[in-house]
Amino acid sequence: MRILFITSNRIGDAVLSNGVLHSMLDQYPGAKVTVATGNVVASLYEAVPGLEEIIPVSKLKYHAHWFKLWGRCVKKRWDVVVDMRGTGISYFLAAKRRLIHSSKDGQVHRVVELSRVLNSVEPPSPVIWTDDSHEKKAVEFIPDGAKVLAVGPAANWSGKQWPVENFSQLIQTLIRPDGLLPDARLVILAAPHEREQIASLLTSLPESRVVDLIGHDLVTAAACLKRCDLFVGNDSGLMHLAAAAGVKTLGLFGPSPEWRYHPWGGDCACVRTPESYREIINHPDYDYRHGAESYMKSLSVDTVVTAAEELYNRGHNIAPV
Repeated sequence: MRILFITSNRIGDAVLSNGVLHSMLDQYPGAKVTVATGNVVASLYEAVPGLEEIIPVSKLKYHAHWFKLWGRCVKKRWDVVVDMRGTGISYFLAAKRRLIHSSKDGQVHRVVELSRVLNSVEPPSPVIWTDDSHEKKAVEFIPDGAKVLAVGPAANWSGKQWPVENFSQLIQTLIRPDGLLPDARLVILAAPHEREQIASLLTSLPESRVVDLIGHDLVTAAACLKRCDLFVGNDSGLMHLAAAAGVKTLGLFGPSPEWRYHPWGGDCACVRTPESYREIINHPDYDYRHGAESYMKSLSVDTVVTAAEELYNRGHNIAPV
């Protein structure tokens, strides 16, 4: 049995689509899997059961990357082709079964939308696969002991980034002696190019307690997140990675719709600015293309602290939203 899984080059969408691949692995135990995805996301699939190959897809002019991918895959006979990108090349591959994502519905959560390719009643929750080597690295980064607070303070757009000074205040509040996670260790996650935009946060934290995972591969980051007690971060791919890893995850929202992108799972929650998504994007001064200012400034530290406390103290085994 061979499965070809074509997924996003964006971290968030790739993570959210993983439930579909997990469902395929359940249906076809022992299948060999080929994953086609972007270079940034490729490490997510290192530990997929039955992995045969990861094909990195780099964008080329005139959509030539899809023709190149077709050339890599056309000589094989596939039992199942799962095309989460709706590329069209799936129709020109020898396959017994094709699952092609094409529907777009901005009024439902992205997990629900992506899972419609399965025609299942219950959308499968996102998963992250790790193996012993990743778990060993995670123990080296985060040995057993004190509680661990993970933070994702960056975002792929400045408008979605809660001010760095607010993250600093949040962390200091949560880890103080009478805080939610007294004397907790701190895991900081971000992409390599985001280090500069959160540099002031790093310098404000006690260095001896910081686990710097900025720029580390995603599957190692996921293994580390499994060892954390709480994650707080902006609406980002790392937020979805944390939720899929099973850590209690609080997502911060402003100029993005929380009903569509909130972290998925019973141990997850989100909190947003006093202004709704529609109020923000319909404001005369809203500028998605050139906005250098955060649209998250009205979200207070106290509000996030309260939401973090409520989530952390919430019971387990709650059905996904």
